[in-house]
Amino acid sequence: MSAAAKAAGRDPAEIELVAVSKQQPWEAIEPVLSAGQLVFGENRVQEAQSRWTGRRDGLRLHLIGPLQTNKARDAVGFFDVIETVDRPRLARSLADEIQRAGRSPRLYIQVNTGEEPQKAGVAPTEADAFIAAAIREFSLPIEGLMCVPPADEPPAMHFALLAKIARRNGLAKLSMGMSADFEAAIRFGATSVRVGSALFGGRPRAPSAAA
Repeated sequence: MSAAAKAAGRDPAEIELVAVSKQQPWEAIEPVLSAGQLVFGENRVQEAQSRWTGRRDGLRLHLIGPLQTNKARDAVGFFDVIETVDRPRLARSLADEIQRAGRSPRLYIQVNTGEEPQKAGVAPTEADAFIAAAIREFSLPIEGLMCVPPADEPPAMHFALLAKIARRNGLAKLSMGMSADFEAAIRFGATSVRVGSALFGGRPRAPSAAA
């Protein structure tokens, strides 16, 4: 990360590493935590609560997976950053829960830059309107954007698109780049990268069903 930042003429200190601990056993996570990593990313609210309750002191937890509206209360209460705001109904639920709880996680809007039907995220053509609604209509503290590029396309054009949308909407934070492409993401302005397998190795596979 430091080398990629310096190659891009950027200060490495302005780029945050989010260690993606989803589905990892504790014996894989503990050495990374002991080495001083304090920021972790999780896909599911319930899994994160199970893993991190009682171990949260000094840590910052990011929700990087899709959020169901019925989990908004738990997410607001548990996470420091929610990166996957992507639809009006969820925005309204988060606004209600933030007001009820009297605390707010930092919020990012997820943009489906590849317009893949199986992925969450607002379409790029709808991003400006949704960002405006989230901030003005729902009074959400949106600070940045997040994307997951298609696996079969060069990620650079998706990072460039996300950066362009952020600039024209005055958003300073960009969560983009994973183990295979974080260097390119840093080149295009990522302020945080979500790295899992490069830190922990591959996630354990579920046992296959008997034939």
